[in-house]
Amino acid sequence: MSRKNWKTGVTLFIFLFFFIGIMELDAFARAGGGMSSGSRGSRSFSSPSRPYSAPTPSQPMTPQLPQQQPSMWRSLAMGVAGGFLGSLLFSGLSHGMGSGGFGGSGIGLFEIILIGGLLYVLYMRIQRRKEAAYTAGYSYQTGASPSTGQQTGFADSSRDQGYAEGDTQTGLRHIRQMDASFDEARFSDLCMDNFFKIQGAWINRDMTVVRNILTEEMFGILQRDGDKLKAEKKINKLDNIAVRSVEITEAWQEGGMDFITVRFLASLLDYTVSESGDVLSGSKTEPVKFEEYWTFTRPVGNNNWQLSAINQPN
Repeated sequence: MSRKNWKTGVTLFIFLFFFIGIMELDAFARAGGGMSSGSRGSRSFSSPSRPYSAPTPSQPMTPQLPQQQPSMWRSLAMGVAGGFLGSLLFSGLSHGMGSGGFGGSGIGLFEIILIGGLLYVLYMRIQRRKEAAYTAGYSYQTGASPSTGQQTGFADSSRDQGYAEGDTQTGLRHIRQMDASFDEARFSDLCMDNFFKIQGAWINRDMTVVRNILTEEMFGILQRDGDKLKAEKKINKLDNIAVRSVEITEAWQEGGMDFITVRFLASLLDYTVSESGDVLSGSKTEPVKFEEYWTFTRPVGNNNWQLSAINQPN
C-alpha cells in the first residue's frame, strides 16, 4: 500500500473520531458546565434514581421516547462528514480503478475496510445511546406532579439501579428520626432557593458568596470553572430561569451524614458572551430545557445542607 493511501487512512480515522466528538457537544454551560461532578457518598458511581411513577388501571402504560432538540453542530457535522466521506470514497474508487485497481492513487481496499469498520463502531455507539434513551424515556401517562400540577412521567429505572421508592421513603424516615423538624416541602423550597443562589453566583463567576451551601469539593469545582471563564474573559449568562418541578428521588444516611438527591426540571436562556457583550455560544432567544439531579448533604441532625454533587441523567 502506498504512503499516500496510508495518509488517507489515517486522515479518515482522525476525522471520524473528531466527528464523533462533535456529535457529543450538546451541553450548555450553566452551573456545573452541564456535566456530572461532585460526590454522592457510596452512590457516587451510581446514576441518580429517576422518580417512580406507578401505572393506574385507567391509565395504560404508554412507551414514550424522549424528544431531543436537533443540535446545530450535530447537523453541520453530519452534513460535512457525509460530503467529505462521499467525496473521498467515490473519487478514490474512480482514481483507483482508473489506475488498474485499488492500488492506485485513490483510496485503497484497506481504507474502504477501515471506513466500514469505523462507521460500524459509530453505528453501534448511536444504537446504544438510543437504547439507553428508550429505557430512560419509557414512561407511564400518570397524573400531575403534586408540587407543580404539571404532567410528569418517568420510568421506574430506580428499580434497575437498586434504589426503589421504598428505599427513598426509608431514608427520609431515618432523617426525620434524627431531626424531628425536617419537612420535605420546606426542604424542596430550600433546594429551589439554593438552586437560584448558586446559578446567580455562577453568572458572577464568584462562588464565594454561596460557599456556605457548597461542600469544599463542589466549591472547588465550580470556582475553578468560574476562574477559567474569567481568564478567558467570558461570562455565562442565564436568563429567564423557570423551574418546572423539584422532586426528591433518593434519601439515605451513611458515615454520620444525611444525603438527599433532588431532580430539577427547568428551562432557561443559556448563552456565553464576551466581556464586551458579544454572544459566543448558546442563544439569547431559544430556551434550553434540562433535567438535573442535585445531591445535598449534611451531618446527621438539624444541620445546614450543602450541595455535594450535580449529575446529568443517563
